[in-house]
Amino acid sequence: MKKEIRTTTTNNAPVYGLGLIGAMFYYIGVSSGFLGILLGIAKAILWPAFLVYEAFLALGT
Repeated sequence: MKKEIRTTTTNNAPVYGLGLIGAMFYYIGVSSGFLGILLGIAKAILWPAFLVYEAFLALGT
């Protein structure tokens, strides 16, 4: 007799995608020049890392 194993996963891609789009609008909106736009795109992609880094700094760890 075989047992069926069911797993549940969460798909956080839509939430990250909305955060990416929002961050891109913000960072590109406050940038000036082509280099600022490129830096804004990079920051928009990496915003979760900035968030965790700042949280750890605030917690003093």
